[in-house]
Amino acid sequence: MATTKRVKRATNTNGQATKNGTAQRFTGRDLVIKGARQHNLKNLNLTIPKKKLVVVTGPSGSGKSSLVFDTVYAEGQRRYVESLSAYARQFLERMDKPDVDLITGLAPAIAIEQQTGTRNPRSTVATQTELYDYLRLLFARVGTTISPVSGEPVTKDSPRSVADDVQAELEAGTRFYLAFPVPEHKGRKKAEEVAALLARGFYRLIALPTEKQATKGAQAEVIDLNETPPDAVKTPLKRLLVLVDRLVTRPDDEVMTNRIADSVEQAFREGGERAIIITAPKEGPLQRLDFSAHFERDGMTFEEPTPQLFSFNSPLGACPVCQGFGRVPGIDEDLVIPNPDLSIRQGAVAPFRTDQWSKHQRDLIRMAAREQIDIDAPWIRLPEEHKKRVWDGQGDYAGVRGFFRFLESKAYKMHYRIYSARFRGYTACPTCDGYRLRPDALHVKIEGPALGPDADGMAWYHIGEIAELTTQDAKALFEGLDLTEYQLAVAGRVLEEIRKRLGYLVEVGLDYLSLDRLAQTLSGGETQRINLATSLGSSLVGSLYVLDEPTIGLHPRDNDRLISILEGLRDIGNTVLVVEHDEQMMQRADQLIDIGPGSGIHGGEVIFQGTYDEVLKDDDSLTGAYLSGRKKIPVPEQRRPVDEERVIEVLHAREHNLKRVDARFPLDMITVVTGVSGSGKSTLVHDTLYAALRRLKGGEYDGKVGAHDAVKGAELIEAVEMVDQSPIGKSPRSNPVTYVKAFDAVRDLLASTHQAKVRGYKAGTFSFNVPGGRCEVCQGEGVVQIEMQFLADLYLECEACHGARFKQDVLEIRYKGKNVAEILALTIEEAVDFFAGQNRITKKLQVLQDVGLGYLTLGQPSNTLSGGEAQRVKLAAILGKKSSGHTLYLFDEPTTGLHFDDIAKLLKAFNALIEAGHSVVLIEHNLDVIKAADYVMDLGPEGGWRGGFIVAEGTPEALAAVEQSHTGRFLRDVLLT
Repeated sequence: MATTKRVKRATNTNGQATKNGTAQRFTGRDLVIKGARQHNLKNLNLTIPKKKLVVVTGPSGSGKSSLVFDTVYAEGQRRYVESLSAYARQFLERMDKPDVDLITGLAPAIAIEQQTGTRNPRSTVATQTELYDYLRLLFARVGTTISPVSGEPVTKDSPRSVADDVQAELEAGTRFYLAFPVPEHKGRKKAEEVAALLARGFYRLIALPTEKQATKGAQAEVIDLNETPPDAVKTPLKRLLVLVDRLVTRPDDEVMTNRIADSVEQAFREGGERAIIITAPKEGPLQRLDFSAHFERDGMTFEEPTPQLFSFNSPLGACPVCQGFGRVPGIDEDLVIPNPDLSIRQGAVAPFRTDQWSKHQRDLIRMAAREQIDIDAPWIRLPEEHKKRVWDGQGDYAGVRGFFRFLESKAYKMHYRIYSARFRGYTACPTCDGYRLRPDALHVKIEGPALGPDADGMAWYHIGEIAELTTQDAKALFEGLDLTEYQLAVAGRVLEEIRKRLGYLVEVGLDYLSLDRLAQTLSGGETQRINLATSLGSSLVGSLYVLDEPTIGLHPRDNDRLISILEGLRDIGNTVLVVEHDEQMMQRADQLIDIGPGSGIHGGEVIFQGTYDEVLKDDDSLTGAYLSGRKKIPVPEQRRPVDEERVIEVLHAREHNLKRVDARFPLDMITVVTGVSGSGKSTLVHDTLYAALRRLKGGEYDGKVGAHDAVKGAELIEAVEMVDQSPIGKSPRSNPVTYVKAFDAVRDLLASTHQAKVRGYKAGTFSFNVPGGRCEVCQGEGVVQIEMQFLADLYLECEACHGARFKQDVLEIRYKGKNVAEILALTIEEAVDFFAGQNRITKKLQVLQDVGLGYLTLGQPSNTLSGGEAQRVKLAAILGKKSSGHTLYLFDEPTTGLHFDDIAKLLKAFNALIEAGHSVVLIEHNLDVIKAADYVMDLGPEGGWRGGFIVAEGTPEALAAVEQSHTGRFLRDVLLT
C-alpha cells in the first residue's frame, strides 16, 4: 500500500503497509505507484486497487491533486499522446513528465475536473451532453411536420402511397384518368407546349370543364393529338392535363396496384412531382384528387426533416435573423416594465414616467380608456391582448415600440441616445421566439404527455420547446412517449439513448437544469457533473475515472444519487479515483487514502490507507479524528441576535423560479442561504440582492438585476462585495502575492539591496509585468504556450529562463541569500518566516496563511488555482485591507475544496469580518458551516419550478424543527453531535 516515513506500521518484505502486522494483499493488476515526488509528495510508494471506488482526502494543499491529477492522470495523458501521430509526438519530449519513478497498471485515464465550462454562447447543457444530437436524430426520423395554417400534418406522396390511397378511397370498379399538369415555360405559346408534349410521346390530353360546366354535369374530355393538331386545341393551358394512363380500381389486385404506382411515378417525373386523378363516372360530377411528391400543404412548401434542419450551429437550421443565438439587441421588456405589480396609472411603463415624456403617459391612459383597458390593475394581471396594444400602439397612441422608434430617429442627439440605451438589452429573437431555429424546424413536432402541475392528456412539442424543459421534465416526457411499431424500428435506439442520458443528468443532481441552459452560466460543480453524465453515456469500461470533488454544489440530499452513479461506474469494470472531503462519499468508498498530515511542506505523505471503519480508529489521521468526533467544529454557544432595525429586505423577488418571496438578511452576523440544487439560492443572492445593492450603491454592474419590487435597508451599509470562485487572473503572471499587494514590498526590498543600487535597478526591474528585468522570451510567465490545434494547448517551461521568469543578471540580486525567483518559489508559510521583521510583507502574507492557504507558493500562477482557492485569496485580500465602512460580503460556496480542519479556519475568518463591523451572507451546503451560522434561510422545497419558496428561516435550531426542510432534516443530526 504505502511506505512513507509517516506511516507507523509494520511492512512486509514487499514494502506493503500492514494492519497489525498482517500484509494487505492486492492483485498484480492493481495500480502501482513508486517514487512519486511531484510537488510536495514525499517519495510515495502506493498501490491502489483497480475496479474500486477510492477516495483520496486530506487537508487543502496536502498533495491530493498532486498525486491524483498531476501524477496519475498526467502520466495517463502522456501515454495517450505517445499513441498519437508524429505531429503530436514531436511535442512529447518537451512535455513535463510527472516526477515519479514508475507507474504500472495504468488504465486509460479520464479526468473530470472542477473547471468552468466553455465560453461559447452556442453551447448548452443539451449540446455538451450530446443529448441535442440525439434529439435532432429523433425529430428527423419520427417528427411530424404540422402546417401552421390548418394545424394538419404535412405529408409527401410517393407512387406506392398514391396507389394504396386510390385503391382504398375509390369504390371498386371506378374508372379514372391519371394525369399531370401541362408544363408551362416562359416565352412558349400554348401550341408550342402541346407540340413539345407530342414530341415526347404524350398524344392524349384531358380538357377539364369549367366550374360552372362541372356543376351542370359536364365531364372531362380526352383530346387525341393524332387527330387534333396542337394549334387547334382551344382549351386554356390551366384546364389542360396530360393523360398518362386510364385505369380502374381493383383493391385486391396487386398487379393493378403496381400499375397505378408505375403510372404515378411517370406522372411525378414528367409533371414536376405532381399527379392528378380524375374520375370518369358515367353520370354525376367528376372527382379530382391531387397528389404531390413535394413536401407541401395549404399552399406552403416545407423543408423535409433532416438532422441538420434542427441544428442552430448549421446555416441549414439556424434562424436567419439571430444566426442561431436566440437573442438579438433590442428593447428589454424587463427594463421597460421593471415592476409588473404597478398599474398603468402608477407608471408601470418606466420610460413614460419622466416629465419630458409624460405626454406619452397621457396618450396611453386615453387609449386605455377607449379600449377598455383597466389602468388600475397590476400590469402582470392584464390580458396579453391589452399588453400588446400598450406595446404596439392604437390610434393616436404610438405605443412603446413607436416611442423607441422616435428616439432612434433622433439618435444624432446624445441625450436621446443615452435615454434609449437605458432600456436596451438582449431580447428573445422575434423571428424564432428565442428557439434559435428557422421556422421550418419549429413546424416539426412530436406528440408526448402534457407536462405541468395541472396538465392532462397529450400535447405536441417542437424541439425548441423540449429544450426549454428541465432534465426532470424532459425525462418524464420521453418516458411517456408512445411510438408506433414503425417509429420504434427507425428511432428506438435513439430514444433509448435520450432516456439514458436524461436519467444520468437527473441522477447526478442536475434535474433542475433546463436543456437550453447556456454552458457559460454553469458553475464549476455543475460543469463537472455534466461531464460525468456525458462520460456515463459513453459506457466506457476498463478505464480510470479521476474526479475532483464531484459533490461540489450538491445538497446532502442529492449526494446519495451521485455516489450511486460512481458505484455504477465501478461495477461495470472501471476504477474510480475521487478527490473528496464529503463524509457520505467516504462512507461509501471501497478504500480511503488520507494524505497529510498538514499542507505544503508539512504534507505529501500517506497517513492512512484502508476502509472508512478503520480510519475512525486511526490516531494519526486528522480526517479520522473529525469523522470519529474526536475533533469537531463546535456549535456556537451563543448566536448573535437579530436586530430588527438592521435588516436588509428584498421584496417580491421573482426572477427565474423565485415565487415572489420576501427575503430578510439580518446585518452584523453570518447568514447562510441553503436549499437543494436549483432552488433559487444564486438567483436570490447574486442576481437579485447583490445586483440591486450594487446599483443602489452606485457601483458598476453590467448584468441584469433580478425582478423584484424593492430593497429596503440599503442605507444601512456602505458597500456590497461578491466574493465568488471566478479566477483572480487569467495570466500566469498573476499570483496570490500580487493579488494581496504584498509583492510591491518584496520588490522594494530587493531594489534596496546594495548590489541592486550599484546596478541602478529599481523596483520595476523585479516585476514580470513590464519589460526591464523580466525574461522577454516568455514575457515573465516562465512558460511558453504551444498551440496543439486538435488538443488542448500546452504550456511548456521557457528554455531561456528555465521557468525563473527573469533575466540572469536580475537573478544575481539576492536578499538573505535568495533571488527573486527563489523567493517566489517559497510557500506562504515559509515566506512568513523568511520575511520576519518586514511587517509590510508579513502582515499581508499572514492573512493568506490564516485562511488556510499557507501551502501555496508566492508565485503560483493564478490560472492554476482552484475556484475555492481563488475565493480564499479574495477573502484574504479583504481581511488584509483597512475597513471603509460597513460592507456586506456575499460568498458563493466558500467551503469548496476544504477539509474539515480548513473549514474551522474559514469560520474564524468570517467571524473576524463580523467583529470588524461587517456582515456576511453565504450560499452553502456544508452542514458544519450551516450549524455555525447565526441565521439560516432555506429555499425549496425542490429545484426548478418546484422550488423558489422560502421553506424556513431563523436559527439553525429553528430550521431543524421544520419537517418540510430538507436541510433541516440533515441538520438535526449535526446539531446533536
